[in-house]
Amino acid sequence: MTDITAPYGPLAYFLDLHPDLGDFEADVIKGLSLSQKALSPKYFYDAYGSKIFNHITELEEYYPTRTEKEIFQKNAKAITASIGSGAAIFEYGSGSSEKIDWLINGLADPTAYVALDISKTHLIESASSLTQTYKLPIAAICADFHTPIILPSGLLPQEERWLGFFPGSTLGNMTPEGAVALLKNASETLGSGAKFLLGVDLEKDPAILRAAYDDKKGVTAAFNLNLLRRMQRELDAELCLDDFVHQALFNDDLCRIEMHLRAIKPTSIMVKGRRFSFDEGETLHTENSHKYSVTRLKKLIEKTPWRLEEVWTDPKDWYAACLLSNR
Repeated sequence: MTDITAPYGPLAYFLDLHPDLGDFEADVIKGLSLSQKALSPKYFYDAYGSKIFNHITELEEYYPTRTEKEIFQKNAKAITASIGSGAAIFEYGSGSSEKIDWLINGLADPTAYVALDISKTHLIESASSLTQTYKLPIAAICADFHTPIILPSGLLPQEERWLGFFPGSTLGNMTPEGAVALLKNASETLGSGAKFLLGVDLEKDPAILRAAYDDKKGVTAAFNLNLLRRMQRELDAELCLDDFVHQALFNDDLCRIEMHLRAIKPTSIMVKGRRFSFDEGETLHTENSHKYSVTRLKKLIEKTPWRLEEVWTDPKDWYAACLLSNR
């Protein structure tokens, strides 16, 4: 089902693709039934979880947010010059669109900005607020960026050259196969001649990674454990929070940080009359965050229609801003 309204209040258009928001109850039961119990990280982000994550981005140990910002700020002129003039920006997972200011202001003659996010109410609010700041057409699309998206034609001026914008290293939360699929979909969405500006977290000392995902103040632990609290709040789940602890470990074979909730003694979670037992040490796997070298990233991109054009990193080579071009 697809609904499009043009114009939509101050927006040039609003396209609602009615994305699947998931069924928390069904997904919890399914995930707890697996041999390696697991739950999608999308369920981290209820109202309380989102507030905790905002706190995480400000922690001393959590380098990705500030390092990416530093790269964008220090290389803004070089990045925007490489993108060129007349681009229409399409931001994947726009959220509050907090990272777009330097790009809109730095590009030569940007023609439009389109925000894509899965949260309809928040998307409309944040995109509409931008119309008061920027003198260019702004539109919004409510969709899951993992699915194929066809951009409406004829509703924005000079929209033939697109720039995809995907900051925040979210690509690392996907499997490599999932990342390839997203980039292939983006190639179809943005079309010939498009470019894509991507944030990627790079390989580094596992001790730095573990600290970033298991901070001294326990904020990340609270973020992870909120999944169990959410089960209690929304599903009336019967469980003992004190039976679980946050665990962040580095999987060397897959070059990723994994977050788990580990049972410290035999325990169980009861959901809708079904009991799921945990042995001591057994875990509920809640998130992956893959880290890439530039070489491995280039090999991944070579499996898609995109070509890696330029890479900007911080002085420690902890993070990269990558500009891709559609072949």
